Amino acid sequence: MTASALGANIYSDIFFVAFKLPNLFRRIFAEGAFTQVFIPAFARSAHKGVFSIHTFIVFFSIIIILTLLVNLIPQVATKFIAVGFDAETISMAAPYVAINFWYLPLIFAVTFLSTMLQYKHHFATSAFSTALLNLSLIFALLFSDGKSESEIVYYLSFGVVIGGLMQLAVHIMAIQRVGLMNILLGGFKYFRVKSKLINKDTKKFRKEFFPAMWGNSTAQVSAFLDTFLASFLIAGSISYLYYANRIFQLPLALFAIATSIALFPRISRYLKNNDEEKAHAFLSKAFWFLAFLLTASTLGGYILAHEITMLLFERGAFTSQDTANTTFVLQMYMIGLLPFGLQKLFLLWIYAKQMQMRAAKIATYSLGVYIVLALLLITPMGVGGLALASTMSGFTGFVLTIHTFGAQKFFAILRSYYALYLALSIAIFTPLLLFFKELIHVYL
Repeated sequence: MTASALGANIYSDIFFVAFKLPNLFRRIFAEGAFTQVFIPAFARSAHKGVFSIHTFIVFFSIIIILTLLVNLIPQVATKFIAVGFDAETISMAAPYVAINFWYLPLIFAVTFLSTMLQYKHHFATSAFSTALLNLSLIFALLFSDGKSESEIVYYLSFGVVIGGLMQLAVHIMAIQRVGLMNILLGGFKYFRVKSKLINKDTKKFRKEFFPAMWGNSTAQVSAFLDTFLASFLIAGSISYLYYANRIFQLPLALFAIATSIALFPRISRYLKNNDEEKAHAFLSKAFWFLAFLLTASTLGGYILAHEITMLLFERGAFTSQDTANTTFVLQMYMIGLLPFGLQKLFLLWIYAKQMQMRAAKIATYSLGVYIVLALLLITPMGVGGLALASTMSGFTGFVLTIHTFGAQKFFAILRSYYALYLALSIAIFTPLLLFFKELIHVYL
């Protein structure tokens, strides 16, 4: 619907820049790093309520200060992510950046509550709540029908904030339903009295969090640099990256991220209890589950990239040329789906083993590969070169993660009859997809 209303032009670029900035900080500070460090720390704390409230207050205070700062100087924040924009475009984008940034404190509160729900093995609310943001954006587009492009971007920006409020509301209800509200209220009640008792817990949490934050941020920093570099290319380039990345993220989130989120508390507990055999068995099952799904998604996404893009986006303001440009970017992204997805799985082991510093080093090497390749490929390949650079950094991260996990343990997982089934599936599935592609064009 966004593609239909805005297409791929300067206004769509402006909205995606405005929405990208809070999402960058959300993914770096909140989702990955916070969850992977908070759950083990929460589990071992003797004063769970006080520890939770202390952590929430510290992070939320920093995020609120950052949000107010962005609202005071939105032009600087916009220039930070889209240096290639000229002064007029920066002025146009700044108000939208200010509005969208209010999503960050809301979604941090959601992430905090979601992490506590994960500890209780409750995943449904967090999985469902993202739909509320999407519904809010859909209604914003419906209400803005027939209005100018600048007004549509305003509607979408307020839709982001309203979606964040709805996500927060359902998480508060879920916390009450699973019986965690008393822990949080108790944390507030006894915060001043017992705050000194959690010094050891908070010190260990801080020590683990910052390496974990950096370790989880490679893909997000790469996405930020994508936008940064794409702002120097033709108008619409940021939008091509965004539309293609949405398709790429679907199987990644649906399979790899969902599996990792569901598996992490169990893996952490097994390793905490020195039951590495059970942890390894669960990891092996998850590996083959993801290997089949992500391989099928990679083949389907690469071979049918043009058809998928055309079906989803080519209407309204989104032209056939936009489809062609987005298709190329999508294909470059899809090559990296398997390593990106499987790396998330093996990173679980590293974080559960509390090897955050090692994960941070892997992230640094991967980011270095991305920066070098992005600068080399942007001239000959344009926006597609940025996507390919991201993919190659994913391969680098995967290889380094397997090296840390243990090559022997990894090859022990690969020595399975599932490997033969996977090879046969690829041999059968690929020609079927090519036949299906030709069939589509016969009837179009």
